[in-house]
Parts: sequence; C-alpha cells; structure tokens
Amino acid sequence: MTDTIDYEQLVNAIGDAVIISDASGAITLWNPAAERMFGFTESEAMGQSLDLIIPERLRGRHWDGYQKTMATGETRYGHDLLKVPAVDKAGRAMSIAFTVALLRSPQGEVTGIVAIIRDETARFQEDRALRKRIAELEAKTPA
Repeated sequence: MTDTIDYEQLVNAIGDAVIISDASGAITLWNPAAERMFGFTESEAMGQSLDLIIPERLRGRHWDGYQKTMATGETRYGHDLLKVPAVDKAGRAMSIAFTVALLRSPQGEVTGIVAIIRDETARFQEDRALRKRIAELEAKTPA
C-alpha cells in the first residue's frame, strides 16, 4: 500500500521559505517559513509582485532573467544555489540562498517558478567579519 503525500502539510511544515510565483511574477504560494523570514503575512504576499522582497536596485536584472526564463522554458539556476540580497517587510537588507524549479502545465508550458529559500544573513555577516579580520592580520604580518 502506498501512502499519499500531503503536499500542503509538507510545504507548511518545512523550515525553508517556499515561494511560488506565476508566469507574470505574482506570488501564488507563500508558506509560514516565508512569513517568518520576510515578515509579510500570507494575505499580504499573495498576488503581489516578487518586488516585495527584491531590492530596488536589483529588480531590472531580476525581471530580465525572469521573463527570459518564462519565454524559453529554461533556467540555468535549476541546480545551482543562488546567493543574493533581499529585503524584508521592514526594509532591512538580508542575504538569502535559494534554488529554483520551473513549474509546467500538462502541455509542458512554464506556468511559474518555485523557490526554496534560506536566510543566510547571519552567516554572510560572520564570513565578512572573518575575511576582514584575516586581511587585518595579514597586513600586520611582516613579509
């Protein structure tokens, strides 16, 4: 006997943010982890543009890539971990890491993108502080 998987329960229980956006970039799924991470409730996020979490300076580049992916049905980020800046509801800068997958209709047309996102802000800040400290120590070390 095969047990069926309750995908809604899975998406709601997972610790990483799961965000799905449709072909136009409107948010169609926003799980509880996304709410905790970015500060927007599900009702605030649903139907909104991904601009909700994309820093203004990066939006042009993001949408160029998004539209190209929708047009071609291909993404070069399907298996690579992307690390990019983001913003939360309060406007605070964040560092996130995520993977994406294309969602397709039964006819094979791309209907949207799912992103699985982790907040890497603390780790990013720790790495930056360590790199700075190493540079300071190397500068003090006689050649």
